[in-house]
Amino acid sequence: MLKALFDMLSADRPVLNEFPVTLDSADSQPLVCSLPPRLDPDEHPAVDEARAIRNAYERSVAANGNRIGVGREISVDAIPSAIEAFVRIENGVDWKAAGIPGNPMRVAQDIRGYYQSAALSLTSSRAHGWAGENWFYENTETGRLMLRVRSVLKEGGAPQPLWFYLSPGDR
Repeated sequence: MLKALFDMLSADRPVLNEFPVTLDSADSQPLVCSLPPRLDPDEHPAVDEARAIRNAYERSVAANGNRIGVGREISVDAIPSAIEAFVRIENGVDWKAAGIPGNPMRVAQDIRGYYQSAALSLTSSRAHGWAGENWFYENTETGRLMLRVRSVLKEGGAPQPLWFYLSPGDR
């Protein structure tokens, strides 16, 4: 297959080849990441969860670098307060007054990148390409919060790009 790849690179026209190998994420094992216990039961669960995984995030960055992408819009230190802004939206505050510290879509990407970076040191398994995203939206308080906020914004008439790009389009 590697030879076929190099042959495609040297072709003088676009090439479309089919291979007998199928990569299907449905065949892969789900990502299993044990989240640390809550630190402050008086804090919103998503904010508390984000604070609790900070050490895992730091371990991952030390081992792998910041490859997933926290810092496009906000710093890692701003993650909990950014999540608090999304909590305010869920609780009925208009998105313009909620205190999102930057472009909402980019802030959401930084939050997801923070979690996916932390996941690298919370699991010992190798999982398929979408496993980190699936784990974030299906197994974390913050991922579920982001999906709820997306619905709140959509139902509240917020501009379509604002709510649509808070999470991947297939969510």
